[in-house]
Amino acid sequence: MDIEKYIDAKDGSGEALLKSITMLAGIAHHPELSASPLLLWRFSAGGEFNYEFACWKPERVIAFVVNKGGVYYSALAPAATRATPGLLFTGEKDLETRTNIIKGIFDMNRRFGAVWAYGNEPGMKHELGKSKQLAAQFFNTIIKMRMTEGSAKLAAISADAGFLGDAKTNQYAPAAGASKYLTSWLPDKAFADSWVLFIQGKL
Repeated sequence: MDIEKYIDAKDGSGEALLKSITMLAGIAHHPELSASPLLLWRFSAGGEFNYEFACWKPERVIAFVVNKGGVYYSALAPAATRATPGLLFTGEKDLETRTNIIKGIFDMNRRFGAVWAYGNEPGMKHELGKSKQLAAQFFNTIIKMRMTEGSAKLAAISADAGFLGDAKTNQYAPAAGASKYLTSWLPDKAFADSWVLFIQGKL
């Protein structure tokens, strides 16, 4: 299968993932897992799939990562996807086309209030770098914000919660009352501090 077809989650690959999860849930004798929400982490084409899956089934996604891919079917994401926390990565020395596409998707959706963060990692080509480390912290933070004991429904994220980071100044401020234009949404202060280190290449 061509990568361009694999990443188009709405055209079959997303359903294949959900069926696989259901099958594994049955084998493990935990049928409740078949409906569990997901944290989507992958690299390159996998990150492209993550984004398209989040656009297709945002109700199944706790948070997602886009990591240095370059092919996407969806530009302006649905409102429910923009309300789903996302973390988008590029590498300073990766192909310019990949960087421009991911940054364009981020800028467009942040303009409409997406609770997403963007990080361009200094010195990185098409490689993981420290992105996995920052993504793990992002996921751990978002899980606490979106999942509550005894409830199967994901909690909504307020765009006025957390902080907004400016990659040009390497600074951040409380989200409430701050300018949202082309800033990164950062869920809490600990993550905001790590994000600043990441974009400076010091994480």
